[in-house]
Amino acid sequence: MAAPGQELERLGPVVRAGQRQPISAAVAWDRLVFVSGQVPMRGGAPSAPDIAGQTHAVLDGIAATLAEAECSLADVVKTTVWLTDAADYPAFNAAYGERFGADAAPARSTVIAGLIAPVKVEIEAVALRPARA
Repeated sequence: MAAPGQELERLGPVVRAGQRQPISAAVAWDRLVFVSGQVPMRGGAPSAPDIAGQTHAVLDGIAATLAEAECSLADVVKTTVWLTDAADYPAFNAAYGERFGADAAPARSTVIAGLIAPVKVEIEAVALRPARA
């Protein structure tokens, strides 16, 4: 429950196969923005065959969601990553590093797990949006 005077802000419905899903693309409370896990699916299929392309596609989606909340990847403080294959970790980490860099990387947990979608990666993020003037 939000504190008095601070409302939850739900961003963007998630629509899959023409059906609205019971999930928000993100939920913001005060300066915190919680982005739901995103996968690299476009038009019912993986957006790229390889982990690097899929990682960039997911981070593009997260960046677009964050823009709706008036923040960017630079404001991300924590990510949770699910990979389906540990062998993909080096290529994933390289693609991830291209977007965040070592000096501004958020805290991160990376887990090997099965995913619902037929993709190699899912990422969720938490960001701290800049203070509003």
